[in-house]
Amino acid sequence: MSSTVATRRGFTPGQYLICLSGIVWREALRFTRQRERFVSALVRPLVWLFIFAAGFRQILGVSIIPPYQTYVLYEVYVTPGLMAMIQLFNGMQSSLSMVYDREMGNMRMLLVSPFPRAFLLISKLLASTAVSVLQVYAYLVVAWLWGVDLPPWGWLTVLPALALAGFMLGALGMLLSSAIRQLENFAGVMNFVIFPMFFASSALYPLWLVEQSSPVVYTICRLNPFTYAVELIRFALYMEIDWVSLAVVAGMTVVFTLGAILAYDPSRGLIARRGGGPG
Repeated sequence: MSSTVATRRGFTPGQYLICLSGIVWREALRFTRQRERFVSALVRPLVWLFIFAAGFRQILGVSIIPPYQTYVLYEVYVTPGLMAMIQLFNGMQSSLSMVYDREMGNMRMLLVSPFPRAFLLISKLLASTAVSVLQVYAYLVVAWLWGVDLPPWGWLTVLPALALAGFMLGALGMLLSSAIRQLENFAGVMNFVIFPMFFASSALYPLWLVEQSSPVVYTICRLNPFTYAVELIRFALYMEIDWVSLAVVAGMTVVFTLGAILAYDPSRGLIARRGGGPG
C-alpha cells in the first residue's frame, strides 16, 4: 500500500539517492569480488604499452599534431587510446552482466521496481562508469611508473572526459545487451564491435597516417564515435578541449542512452519484440 502511494506521489530526492547508492554499491561489490576483471582490464593496455609501444617506437613516427607542442614518444601518444580501450571493454563487460542478470532472473527484481526505468538504467551506467574511471587511473599509475610523461594537471582535467566517454561506451554496451539473449552470443558481439571500433580509430595511430594509406579506412575512422572519445581524452590530458569531439561524444551519449532505455522497455523495446520479458 505504501509503495503504491509513493509511486503515485512520486519519490523524494532522498529516496532516489538511496536507490542510486544501492545500485552503485552492488556494482562495486561485484567489481571487488571479481578480481580477475580488474586484472584483465589492465593486462590488455599494459601489453600494448610494454610490448607494442616498444616495438613501434622506432617504426611509427608521430609528428607534431594538436594537442602536442613537440614530438612525443609513441607510448605517450598511445596512452589516451589505451585509456579509452579500458572504458570500451568495461562497457562491454557491464553489458555482459546485464545479459547474465536477465538469464538468471535478477534483472526482473530491478526492472519491476517502482522507480522509473530510465533512472534505474542511468544509475547502472553511472556505476559502470565509476568503475571504468578507477580502472583508468590504476593504468595511469602503472604508465607513470613505466616512464610515460603526462602533464600533472592532466590527471585532474581528464576526469570529466573520462566520465563522459565512459558513460557513452557504457550506454553503447547496454544498448547491445538488449539484443543479446544468451551469454554464448556475447563473444561474437565483442569480436564484431569492440575490435573494429578500437582499431578503426585514432587510438593506435594518427589519422593523417591512415588517410595517406587508405582514404576509405580514414573515412570509417572519422565516422567511428570511439575516435572522438579518444581525442576528447587526449586533449583533456593536456588541459585543452576538442569541441568537435565533445559535441560528438555528448550527442552519441544521448543517442545510445535513449536507445538503451527504449530497448529495455518491455512494451516497445527489443526485448518485447523478441517475445520475452525483462527477466
